[in-house]
Amino acid sequence: MKIMKSISRVPGGLMVVPLFIGMVINTFFPTMLKIGGFTEALSGIGYPTVLGMYLFVCGTKMTLKTAPSMLKRGFGILSAKVGTAIIIAFAVSRLFNGDLFGLSALAVMAAMSDTNGGMFLALTSVMGSKEDAGTYVPQSIETGPFLTMLFLVGAGLANIPWLTMWSVVAPILMGAILGNLDEDLRKFFGDHEPLIVPFMAFTLGQNINLNSVLAAGIQGIVLGVFVWAVTGLVCILADKKLGGSGIAGAAASSTAGNAAAVPSAVAMADHAYIAIAPIATVQVAASVIVTAVLTPLLTSWMYKKNHKEGPDQAALDASLYCKDVHSAKE
Repeated sequence: MKIMKSISRVPGGLMVVPLFIGMVINTFFPTMLKIGGFTEALSGIGYPTVLGMYLFVCGTKMTLKTAPSMLKRGFGILSAKVGTAIIIAFAVSRLFNGDLFGLSALAVMAAMSDTNGGMFLALTSVMGSKEDAGTYVPQSIETGPFLTMLFLVGAGLANIPWLTMWSVVAPILMGAILGNLDEDLRKFFGDHEPLIVPFMAFTLGQNINLNSVLAAGIQGIVLGVFVWAVTGLVCILADKKLGGSGIAGAAASSTAGNAAAVPSAVAMADHAYIAIAPIATVQVAASVIVTAVLTPLLTSWMYKKNHKEGPDQAALDASLYCKDVHSAKE
């Protein structure tokens, strides 16, 4: 059976498929894994441990050895993407009382602020330059729930103790220190990141009941299109303003698969979000899939625009690498 190949065909498959399986088990067979021992440790109660491991691994990928131009453009794209997410999430909270057509500020912030790193690197390595791919180094700061928590606390939208905030940062910081001290450690953990993702997604899914997320519906698709269109536009403009071609900006218009873990992480820190976290998780997961389809098309269009190629060649370039993109690390 070609199970792995089938999962790889799903955008963000390593995150989305185990997440869905976990939700199905929790919804229809809620006691199946609650038999104690190591089996139950791999159920929903194990999610915080696996998430901590994932944050550490993400931290090891943050390196300081980057060319100034890459840093400038990378931080520019990061600021444009996260800044736009903050403005819109704040508007949803303050102007629409936290609910814009079924989308919460938490879902908007999580989906808009985190770029699919594997997709970004795959697309920029094919259609962009080495410098385009290198801009992801500072952008990797987006990974995980820290920036979302920081914004929610700073805007007065969440009550999260700073010690809890630090508990999120600490694994990332420890990973970053080790990754910068030893290149072999950075490569080891970076190469094995995909191994952690399915377990994180599976345990997260077992904290979500499908009956409670039926309201997500079309809003998740709308969220994905919105993320793609809005962050794509602002990131392209930021990239070009800082001397880039716009390709890196277009490739940053996606939602990372790991962003689906953010609502639950925020809810663990501030219980006021427990009620909306399941719906937000499914909506963000939908955004992962939608942007995984649309982002390569936007990047291909930008590539064609820059190189004045015919549409057939640009489309071919995108299609050849979409398979790699969908199975890339997130």
